[in-house]
Amino acid sequence: MGIFSRKEKPSRAEPVINTNQSNASVNSNNSSLRSPPGPGARNPLNRASGVSTSPGAPMSPIKLPRIDLPRPPDPQLDPAGYLRSLGAVRERCQIVTDKAMRNDLKHFDVDMNKFPDVVSFVSGIIKVCRDYDAPFTSIPGHGRYQHFSIGGRDRIAHLLSTWPDSVDNTERCRRLIDLFVVSVLLDAGAGTTWSYKSNENGRVYRRSEGIAVASLEMFKAGLFSGNSSNKFQVDKDGLKALTLEKLTTSLQSRPGNEMAGLEGRTEMLVRLASALAAKDDFFGFDGRPGNLVDHLLGHPSTQASSLLIVPLPVLWNVLMSGLAPIWPESRTAINGVSLGDAWPCQSMPQPTTSAKVSPFPNSSNAAAWESILPFHKLTQWLAYSIMQPMNSLLKMHFAGTELLTGLPEYRNGGLFIDTGVLNLKKDDVERGLQNYNDWCRRTGHTGVEVAPMFEPSDDVIVEWRGVTVGLLDKLAVEVNRTLKPDLAGYELTLAQLLEAGSWRGGREIAEIHRPNTKEPPILIESDGTVF
Repeated sequence: MGIFSRKEKPSRAEPVINTNQSNASVNSNNSSLRSPPGPGARNPLNRASGVSTSPGAPMSPIKLPRIDLPRPPDPQLDPAGYLRSLGAVRERCQIVTDKAMRNDLKHFDVDMNKFPDVVSFVSGIIKVCRDYDAPFTSIPGHGRYQHFSIGGRDRIAHLLSTWPDSVDNTERCRRLIDLFVVSVLLDAGAGTTWSYKSNENGRVYRRSEGIAVASLEMFKAGLFSGNSSNKFQVDKDGLKALTLEKLTTSLQSRPGNEMAGLEGRTEMLVRLASALAAKDDFFGFDGRPGNLVDHLLGHPSTQASSLLIVPLPVLWNVLMSGLAPIWPESRTAINGVSLGDAWPCQSMPQPTTSAKVSPFPNSSNAAAWESILPFHKLTQWLAYSIMQPMNSLLKMHFAGTELLTGLPEYRNGGLFIDTGVLNLKKDDVERGLQNYNDWCRRTGHTGVEVAPMFEPSDDVIVEWRGVTVGLLDKLAVEVNRTLKPDLAGYELTLAQLLEAGSWRGGREIAEIHRPNTKEPPILIESDGTVF
């Protein structure tokens, strides 16, 4: 069967959350959140957002009014705050992308003559082969929800149906956010050998979908809850009690079925307990991720007249500030402030010994912060994922979703390598293959389909991720242009492109190139906290 051959469309679960319950209530009895700061704590707003036609804008029949968004911090005054901001991701990745357009990367040769092939491949997946009919408005945004529907069963809708009517929509939303947060944080690449056999139906699932099913079954069993009266929650006490042994058993990790980076995942979830406890203004006195709903509903910048609208930077601040302690201490830091998923990159401006803060990106007088490339992939993946239940259950809309970027992970990035747009340079191929051989010796792994391997902090991986963000933006524009006759005046959002096109395309072309392992063209030695 050719790449663009039409397949029979399997039955699938529509990502629909049942909202036939009680209306959302800020004063839900299940909330333990403190009141938010008063109007005096409001951030100055000076960035405009409204209905956008950019690939990242929300495609919705509801047009949001134009509102102001806070700008990122000035990097000359607060470089750490700037690099932790959402706006910095696309701005800084553009520097690497510009170099890619000049074929001037450190580790990759770039052949943009192959880019139309990527556009055709992804457009064909969306249009010809797959699950959604033109004008493709039914494509959901990229989010964790879809992974729970593996095998055509909407497990989230079923979960909601098991809760009594006394559980109002606000508490339902809290519970789903609890689940999605822990599930996303667990989903940093499962490794090549791991699979999960469902305790409910006996079927075997792998990769992201396997982790989704496993995390859901752990959630339903109350593994993450410290509240004996409600096992359907994640809280600081439940997370604090987690051990490597408990997660190993629950995820069925064992010799021959190892999950990569499980120790790192366990440590991250235990650190999450401390983060939730430290920010009760975000997560309530019981330390639940889902209590961020109450913070957003009560935030002074939230508009609740005809539509409930939250500026996306408000949610971003909760995720970045509230979850900052979960990242390993080894992560890049400026002035003692951990930057999370941000890394030094040789393709960025490099500081000199007498570096001063420079407002010019390509200045030879670069400051130290300018050499750092931010991604915040897991945090963006969280934002994409938890906005869905808030929108579906609480009719909460987010202004500024165009600030979110494509996710720089190995499926999206692998798409551009397997199609020939990015080609790893010879010296790096040799180094990566040596790394792979060393890893096989250390772990006893038998190589089936050999590929270069690097740690997440390696400059190859950082540059690859940076150019992936920029290429995904370009891909969104070109795919929309290609599909324009079918879109009936709509535009695919970047989140929809990730869901139905690039992420799926990266996985499928990996299966074509490496049918035995289905791995990406470059392997990452996962620590369980990045991919």
